[in-house]
Amino acid sequence: MTIAKHIAEALQASSWIRKMFEEGTVLKARHGAERVCDFTLGNPNLPPPESFKKALAQVALDPAIDHAYMSNAGYPETRQAVAGQVSREQNRPVSGDDIVMTCGAAGGLNVILKAILNPGETVLTPAPYFVEYRFYVENHGGRLVTVPTTAGFGLDLEALARAIDEKTRAVLINSPNNPTGALYPATALSGLGQLLAEKSRAYGRNIYLIADEPYRDIVYDHVIVPPIFDKYADSIVVTSYSKTLSLPGERLGFVAVNPDLAHKKDLLAAMVFTNRVLGFVNAPALMQRVVARMPGERVDVGQYARKKEMLCDILTECGYQFTPPAGAFYLFPKSPLADDVDFVRRLQQELILAVPGSGFGGPGYFRLAFCVDDRTIENAAPGFKKAIQAVQ
Repeated sequence: MTIAKHIAEALQASSWIRKMFEEGTVLKARHGAERVCDFTLGNPNLPPPESFKKALAQVALDPAIDHAYMSNAGYPETRQAVAGQVSREQNRPVSGDDIVMTCGAAGGLNVILKAILNPGETVLTPAPYFVEYRFYVENHGGRLVTVPTTAGFGLDLEALARAIDEKTRAVLINSPNNPTGALYPATALSGLGQLLAEKSRAYGRNIYLIADEPYRDIVYDHVIVPPIFDKYADSIVVTSYSKTLSLPGERLGFVAVNPDLAHKKDLLAAMVFTNRVLGFVNAPALMQRVVARMPGERVDVGQYARKKEMLCDILTECGYQFTPPAGAFYLFPKSPLADDVDFVRRLQQELILAVPGSGFGGPGYFRLAFCVDDRTIENAAPGFKKAIQAVQ
């Protein structure tokens, strides 16, 4: 074998998102890209805000800007600006020293997991879940354990309580959630915090709560994502600017550590170290300087809200069952067929590309990313209707 065995196995079970993307490429070549309605990738289609272009130009033309190595944690002025943003979101003072700038949320998660996991320890996550979590945990010798959610994709605290054991190192939550768009309310997060405090005492070890929040600013109907720092002391937030500012290709994010976290100094030192040895070294310098000049900015979420309503109206009229998302830019309808993969294949016959829920640990559903142009949503309406009528 020319590549590592575990990588070969991972490729064999690789992301359904990528599989659908590749099959979509074939369909587009055969029928023309304009005829294929592609809802597979959560790739933001809105432009960054105008303030980003202004800040980018200012930084690029500033003669005082250098491109040298920096602290692995990031520029002090950027970390301080981010700390101000996190302080507002978490309703408590956060210092720039509590921030580590990272190469996106994915980089941040790997930095955290590398810093906290011992071989064989487990990370729990509610399912459905973002497919890459399993690979991130396995990157660092851990094992991902999925826990079922309630009927509306909410946190099932009883199921989590049963799943936590002496090997549990962290619980990883994603709210608003990819793929469901579900958002965990403050009451559920408070219950989770109490549960983790009890279990940490029972097992005599710190169980971390990691909140992956790249969709924090992509919410609808005046919903607010609750803070977690006041719910549980040993908590960590990781996020990125990929969705908030429509900058996925720039790979910028950060980790924020709860000021009350036990052994905070050790954890921060470990994450600065892992940021370096994982090969990230530091987050992109230019983008750090840019976002420091535009705290609190975000894309026009109203446009995503409009696209959500368009797609919800179409699916409702066709007879699909789904829970409208509170955030993110995904719908997660119930598959009319028990086999969600089969139904996704049926949608392909109508030149509609979706992702089976099985790929997210949510069999019986399928995911639609509505961060697409309006024409894609409109053109898909007849195909959605034909597909569901064909299987009823």
